[in-house]
Amino acid sequence: MATFDLTRLRAVAFDADGVVTDTARAHAAAWKHVFDAFLRGRSAPFDIRADYLRHVDGRAPLDGVRTFLASRGISLPEGGPDDAPGTATVHGLGLAKDALFAQQIEQHGVAAFPSTVDLLHELRRRGCRTAVVSASRHCRAVVASAGVLHLFDVLVDGIDAAELGLPGRPDPALFLEAARRLALPAAEVAVVDDALPGVEAGRRGGFGLVVAVARSAAGTAARASADLAERRWRAEGADVVVGDLAEMSVTGRVPVGRR
Repeated sequence: MATFDLTRLRAVAFDADGVVTDTARAHAAAWKHVFDAFLRGRSAPFDIRADYLRHVDGRAPLDGVRTFLASRGISLPEGGPDDAPGTATVHGLGLAKDALFAQQIEQHGVAAFPSTVDLLHELRRRGCRTAVVSASRHCRAVVASAGVLHLFDVLVDGIDAAELGLPGRPDPALFLEAARRLALPAAEVAVVDDALPGVEAGRRGGFGLVVAVARSAAGTAARASADLAERRWRAEGADVVVGDLAEMSVTGRVPVGRR
C-alpha cells in the first residue's frame, strides 16, 4: 500500500474538486453546458472525455477556456470581469460557467469523499498539517458546505490567485503559496491532485511526494486503460497513482517541535 511517511513529510496539500469534494462532475457539466451553447453552429459539441480532461480539468478557469478554444482553432477577445456571463469573450464564457456552477452547488449541495475525510483525520491525528488548494473562487464555500473546512490549516483559492497574481496549474504557484503559508519547504509537503496539470505542478514545485488520484472522468467517462493511464500520470510527475485515497496509508508521526 502507498504511504504518507510522516518521518519526512510534515504537511499534505489537497486539490479540492475531485479529491476532497465530489464536485468534479458539477464542474464538467457546467463547462459542457456553456461550451455547447457557444459552439452551436461553430464546431462539434464539447466532449467530457476528449475535451474536459485534456484541456480544462485542473486548470484555472480562464486558462481552461483559452486552452480548449485553441484546440478547436477558435480565438476570442479576452474581455474583462465586467462582461455579461455568456458574452463571446474568454471572460464571458468563464463567468457563465462560474454562475452555473454556483447555482448547481446552491441547489444540490456538496459531499466530501469519505476516504478523503478519513485520511484527513488520520493525518491530523498524527500531527500532519493540511492545506486545500483550488483555482476556483468557490473553494471556501464548497469546502465549508461539505463540512470539512475545519480539517484544513490553510486554504488557497482562485480569489488568492487573482489578488496575488498567481498563475494556474501546471505552474506550481498555488501549491507553493500553500507551502509558504504553512511555513514549510516544498520538499516536506505532499501534493494530492486528480488532474494532470496538478500532478505536473507538484513535480515542478519540488514537492516531497506527488499523489495522483485517477478517478473516472467526472464520474461519466473512464480514462484510458489502467496501465496507459498510470504511465501518463507517472510521466507527468506522479510518485504514486491510486484510484481512491482509501489506498493510501499513513506511517510515523510529525514530532510536536516540527509542526
